[in-house]
Amino acid sequence: MPGSLSRCCYILLLACATEHAMGWVSPHRQGIFGPGRVSPAGSTTGLNMGLRSGVRRVRDSILSKERTRKDLKIGIAGFYDRSSKLWEDVWGEHMHHGYYIPEDRTDHVQAQIDLIDEVLKWADVTEATSVVDVGCGIGGSSRHIARKFDCKAQGITLSPYQAARGNELAIEQGLADKASFQVADALDQPFEDNTFDLAWSLESGEHMPDKKKFVDELFRVVVPGGRILIVTWCHRDLEEGETSLTKKEERILARINRAYYLPKWCSVQDYVDLLEAKGATDVKREDWSYIIAPFWKAVIKSSLNLKSIVGLAKSGFSTIRGAYAMFLMLRGFNLGVIKFGLITCTKPKN
Repeated sequence: MPGSLSRCCYILLLACATEHAMGWVSPHRQGIFGPGRVSPAGSTTGLNMGLRSGVRRVRDSILSKERTRKDLKIGIAGFYDRSSKLWEDVWGEHMHHGYYIPEDRTDHVQAQIDLIDEVLKWADVTEATSVVDVGCGIGGSSRHIARKFDCKAQGITLSPYQAARGNELAIEQGLADKASFQVADALDQPFEDNTFDLAWSLESGEHMPDKKKFVDELFRVVVPGGRILIVTWCHRDLEEGETSLTKKEERILARINRAYYLPKWCSVQDYVDLLEAKGATDVKREDWSYIIAPFWKAVIKSSLNLKSIVGLAKSGFSTIRGAYAMFLMLRGFNLGVIKFGLITCTKPKN
């Protein structure tokens, strides 16, 4: 155990040093080890400034380079193959935010279950017979919805580990006849047209490199009159006269993208526009950033124990980098550039 712990601490320190050098966190900002130290006046040399400038150029070059769709698929599958067991060991079967009203609640697993129920209530979904869970993780929300509505739920994920684990848990929970999981691409779903009366996507839309194709596929597999419900990370809506986010905001998102294998972000309004262009009715949106606000602090706190640290050591560098990026997520929410968006609509009957 001491060897594993020291090895993990070494890897974590190396990751932090790397992220620091690449600009993931400013030396003048509060970090996980406390405030950064500022060099004494007059100690900055031309060489130091040149090195900093060079690091910034390399950092910006790396961050500005978007991964290809193929690279994202491989990266997403690998990331969740490696990290899902650790998440389940620490947090359980639900791999998403929690519902924090009241905000001081401490049962985080129940907060995650409540999020599912509150989102369904918000979207006026009171029943379903067939559900597709797009980006299902290890199937926590699929099984919950199948149990809640006594319906069939099919989940898809890019991760072979997640699909296999989802089916294992369905058997363990006596839901094998109601919930099933397979490896499939959300942008090319293996289902016939008009198959489901509810398309559910809980915190997977942010992984989609083609948001239009994502929406098109949700529309295709839902029956006329069926519901589509997307809960996803978005960037803030642009203000009137703005054509893009600020450079500071873009840098934060780019750093998160590198850790979590995300493509370019979009806004909640972008989703609304895509759905309305498809002829969707009853389009509704809301920002729940304030409701899930305590989540990232809780996750960060849960990662600072022996079980989590040893698990990180075994999961590899990409998982460690993802854990470190939690601080960037918290910062993004605090700055208001990251939004927790809910969007729902009905597929027209004609």
